[in-house]
Amino acid sequence: VSASPFQAKALIEGPVVPLKEEGGSSISFVLTGKQALINDLDDKLYSHVNDSVGIPFDYRDVYGKLSLLTGNGSKLNFFGFKYDDGVNYPIADFMWESGGGGMDFTLIPTNSNTIVGGTFTYSKYDSRIEEADRLPRESGISGYFGGLNFTSFGRNTEFNYGIELTGFRTTFEYYNPKGFPFDQNENTTEISGYIRWKRKFGNLVIEPGFRLQYYQSLNNTSPEPRLGMKYNISNNLRFKAAGGLYSQNLLSTINERDVVNLFVGFLSGPEETFYKPNSTERVDHKLQKAIHGVAGFEIDVTRNFDLNIEGYYKDFTQLIALNRNKELPQDPDYTTETGKAYGLDVSLKIEAKRAYLWGSYSLGFVTRNDGEQEYPPVFDRRHNLNLVATYQLGRKSEWEFGARWNFGSGFPFTQTQGFFTNYNFDDGIDTDVYGGNGDLGIIYSDVRNGGRLPYYHRLDLSVKRVFRFSKYTNLEITASCTNVYDRPNIFYFDRVRFTRVDQLPILPSLSMTFQF
Repeated sequence: VSASPFQAKALIEGPVVPLKEEGGSSISFVLTGKQALINDLDDKLYSHVNDSVGIPFDYRDVYGKLSLLTGNGSKLNFFGFKYDDGVNYPIADFMWESGGGGMDFTLIPTNSNTIVGGTFTYSKYDSRIEEADRLPRESGISGYFGGLNFTSFGRNTEFNYGIELTGFRTTFEYYNPKGFPFDQNENTTEISGYIRWKRKFGNLVIEPGFRLQYYQSLNNTSPEPRLGMKYNISNNLRFKAAGGLYSQNLLSTINERDVVNLFVGFLSGPEETFYKPNSTERVDHKLQKAIHGVAGFEIDVTRNFDLNIEGYYKDFTQLIALNRNKELPQDPDYTTETGKAYGLDVSLKIEAKRAYLWGSYSLGFVTRNDGEQEYPPVFDRRHNLNLVATYQLGRKSEWEFGARWNFGSGFPFTQTQGFFTNYNFDDGIDTDVYGGNGDLGIIYSDVRNGGRLPYYHRLDLSVKRVFRFSKYTNLEITASCTNVYDRPNIFYFDRVRFTRVDQLPILPSLSMTFQF
């Protein structure tokens, strides 16, 4: 169990049927949950934060798992989870909820070189944002997944194949930047089969594969070849590469009215007719498709120093988006785009007896082309750096000092040119454009996502002391400080009111964790 000004957390695990020394079956469980406290304690402990608003974050998470293990290694797991998160500011409310459960199993037949596996799950995710303009934005996705897979092992070979069935339902309510509403409630089913073969040739490992995906609602079949490989150049240097064709029927969308994007809606692929970018030519298919390629090196610089370098390139041959320029009912709801994403990822890990350092850096470029202009999507981030370090002191390493630093360049957003009074003319020629009160309209920049948010960076420090009472009982006391140098990182911005809300300021805290 643990408690801090931010949350209370508990985890319990143990055997239901213990594993005996002579073998046999065993059953074990794990149950964990946490509840936010900061929303109730902020006015007492952090009264200086956001004046009367405080820290209006609320969340509660629960996860449980029951596992059955047999004597020959076969296993069966049942699991479930429920996560609720919310933020309540005077100018905007945000809600995210998710939950689900399922089971998976691994069956190892006696006197066989084949392993049988299976997974069956159901999950649900809902999100909602309600701003001061009261235009609702809601999105929900729920679905099931069932899959069976078979893996056979031979000398220097591995052969894997399987079949999967996926079904999901999407609900969506949204207003585009022109104020035109979108509403979708769809169900879809997908069936897929795949094969994958792995073979080792000396220092070379190759893994070709093929996937066949059938989208029932669109009556479309997508063949997708893939290939992976790895070559051991030396004991300390390895080269790896992978690539293939990919497709999906699930769309995501955002509202360009958001300066900081906190709401993402999900939709099923549309069945209606739509066209290629900025043309009247119908598309060849109604799927989102891409070609992926990645290659890199794994380097063991020393015994305690690992370095990983990867470059990637993704060519999005067709993307589907909501029509941001829809103004009339006869205008199409959807448009198509193309895009590219490429970049470099570098990660390192240095691990000594008492010291640990992990770091990663990403350089990324993402572009979209809607037929009128090429623009960066809202998740295009040029630089992203993460560093984590710990150092242990004391005869039994009972002291631990930790530091974490995150840095990210700004995300893009569409800038504002001005505002105007927007009349909907529901009363026709009787609309009073002189004395009536119209809605506030926004004139957006002609350049999509031409602005950039400020850079994000934050340093967190911690000191932990462990008191060990016995082999299975100990107490951890941790003093920490979030956002040590009080960087004002943006969380939300109201474009109409020109009001900014920042993320957490400098916040010292003390937590205790008791394990027994």
